[in-house]
Amino acid sequence: MSIRLTDLTKRYNEQLVVNRVSLEIRDGELFVLLGGSGSGKSTVLRMIAGLTTPDAGKIELNGRDVTYLSPQARGVGFVFQNYSIFRHMTVLENVEFGLRIRKTKSNERRRRAEELLDLVGLAGLGARYPSQLSGGQQQRVALARALAYQPAVLLLDEPFGALDVKIRAQLRVSLKEIQRQLQVTTILVTHDQEEAFELADRIGVMDTGRLIEVGAPETLYYQPDTEFTATFIGGGNVLVGRKEDKWIRLGSVALPLPPEAAHTDNGAPIRILFRPERTILQSEPFQDRAIQVLGQGEVIEQIFAGAVQRIVLEMEGLRGVRAVAPRAVYGQSVTRIEVIQTGARAAENIFTLGQKVWVGLRDFHVLDPAGLKVLICVSQDASGQLAAEMGSLLAHATHGPATLLHVAARPELAAQARDYLETVRRAFAAQLPGLDVRVRVGTSAAQILLEAQEGHYEVIALGQSASGDTGFRGLGSTARQVLEQAEVPVLLTQTKRVSLKQILICTRGGEPGKTDVAFGGRVARRADAAATVLFVQTEQTTPEEQKRAARHLLQAEAALAVQGVRGKIKILDGGIIENIIRQADADDADLIVIGAQAPRGRPRLRWQNFATQLVGAAARPVLVVPMNE
Repeated sequence: MSIRLTDLTKRYNEQLVVNRVSLEIRDGELFVLLGGSGSGKSTVLRMIAGLTTPDAGKIELNGRDVTYLSPQARGVGFVFQNYSIFRHMTVLENVEFGLRIRKTKSNERRRRAEELLDLVGLAGLGARYPSQLSGGQQQRVALARALAYQPAVLLLDEPFGALDVKIRAQLRVSLKEIQRQLQVTTILVTHDQEEAFELADRIGVMDTGRLIEVGAPETLYYQPDTEFTATFIGGGNVLVGRKEDKWIRLGSVALPLPPEAAHTDNGAPIRILFRPERTILQSEPFQDRAIQVLGQGEVIEQIFAGAVQRIVLEMEGLRGVRAVAPRAVYGQSVTRIEVIQTGARAAENIFTLGQKVWVGLRDFHVLDPAGLKVLICVSQDASGQLAAEMGSLLAHATHGPATLLHVAARPELAAQARDYLETVRRAFAAQLPGLDVRVRVGTSAAQILLEAQEGHYEVIALGQSASGDTGFRGLGSTARQVLEQAEVPVLLTQTKRVSLKQILICTRGGEPGKTDVAFGGRVARRADAAATVLFVQTEQTTPEEQKRAARHLLQAEAALAVQGVRGKIKILDGGIIENIIRQADADDADLIVIGAQAPRGRPRLRWQNFATQLVGAAARPVLVVPMNE
C-alpha cells in the first residue's frame, strides 16, 4: 500500500512540531524517518497511525484519504519502543488480541498467531508470559501482534531503542527478513544512523519539524544536497570555498568545479563534502593525478579504535577557509579536517603527533548553493520599500533565497496585497530571480513570527518609518513584538544602503558575545565584506571584564580570519551607543550587528536596553542577533 503525505502540519500550543511535511512512500517499501530528538519524526508516525490529529494537511493510504479516520479504520499496525504488550496475557494471547477484537474465529486466530510466532523466532513460547521473556523477545511479540491482522502498513517507533547493541543487531536482521517476506509497506522511525542505513530502501532526514531530504542511503551519504544532511549523516568534512571560473578556491588550494555543480556566479561560496574514509594520507607527495591534493597537514590528534584509526590534522594551506564540519572551535585560526583509516592502511600508516603528511582526496561532492534565507516584510508605505531594498540587498549579497511577505488585516484585502507584492517582486526580479511572495492574514507581528518559524528563515527584514510610537525614532509596535519573540536575527532599516561592504559587529565579552560575532562573520563572509569587531568599555567595566573582553576580541579576530573575513578589532571608552555610532560613521558601515540578550522567562529586549536604543538612534541598518546567557 502506498502512503502519501501532503503538507502535514502539527502544533502544540505555539510550537510548530511538524512543518508542512510532504512525502510519498511506495508500496512494499521499507522507509526510515531519521532525525534527532525533537525533530518531529514520531509525531509524523502517530499522525499516520491516527493516534494524533494533524492541524493541517492530508494523509492518503493507497489513494484513500484517512486524515481524520480512527486508527482502527486505517488498517495499520503500530509497534512502540516500550513494547506495550499485555502483562496478564500469554504470548499467544497477546498475538491473538487484535484478531479477537475483529471477531476472527478461534481456530484461525490460533493458526495465524502460531505462524507469526514461528516467523519472528518465538515458536514454542506461546504459553509464556511477558515476565518470562527477555526484552528482545518481548519486542518480537509486539511485532507479531502488529502483523497478526495483516495490516497494509506497519509503523515502527524506535522499536529497538530500549535494547542492547547485540539484540538490536539481531532484531534488525529479523525485521528486514520479515518485511521482505510479507511485502508490507513499513515506516521505521529512529535516531540510530547505523539502523537506518542497514534497513532502509530510502531514508527521509528530519530536523525541527521539516523533512530536509529524501534519498537512498548511499546517495544521502556520498551525494547529499544539503549541508544539514552532509553533517548529520556519518562523519564528514565540509569546507566553504569560492568559485573562480571553473575552479573551487580553498585558501591556497584549487579544486576543479564539477560541470554539473549548480553554481554560476564567480565569488559565490561553494561548500564541498569529503568523507574521512575517502581521504588519503601519505608521507610523500602524490604522484597519482586522479587524487585531488589538499596540501600538507600536521597531525595534532590520533585515536586508535581497533580496526579504525581517527586522525585530526591542521591544514596550513587552508588558512582562511571556513570549516562547517568538523566545527571550528571559537578563536581557532587554522582549518582542521578529520581522516579515518581502516584495515591494512590503519595498521601500516602510524603517524606521530606533529608530523607533516600529504593529504589527498579520492573524491569530493559539491553541495547545493545556500545563502542566508531572508524573510522580507513588506507594507504598502515607505517603510515597506526600505525593507524590500535592504532585505533584497542582504539576500543578493549573501547569495541566499528571499521571500516577500505582506500581512493583510482582513481576508478581503489579500488579493490586493498579492497584486502589490507582484509589483515589488518584478522590481527586484533582476537582482533576485527566485524571489517568492507570500500573503498572510491577521495581526502583523504574529503572522511574521509564524511565517518565520514555518519557513525556517534565517533573517527577518523590517523597514522602519522616520518616527515611531515609542519615543525612539523608527521603532514601532510590530518591530517591538518581533524583536521580543523572534528566534532568528531581525534586520531593521531606516535608511537605504547601496552595497554591503563594511560591517560593524558590536560585541561583549564571554559566551554570549560569540553569537553576534559568529553570525556577523557569516554575513561578512558570504557578502565578501570587511568587518570591525567593537567592544565599548564604560566606567562600570571591571578590570576582570576588560581582560575577558580582550581575550574575546582576539578570539573573534581569529574566528573571522579562519572564515576568510578581512577583520579588525577595536576597543573604545565611554558611552556605548555614542561610540557605536561614532565607529559606524568612521567605517561608513553598511550594517551594524548587535546581540540582544534573551533572559530566561523575560522578554528579550527591555526598552532601557542599549540594543533597543541603538535601533532607534542609528541612521544605519541594524541587525539584532538573539543570544542567550
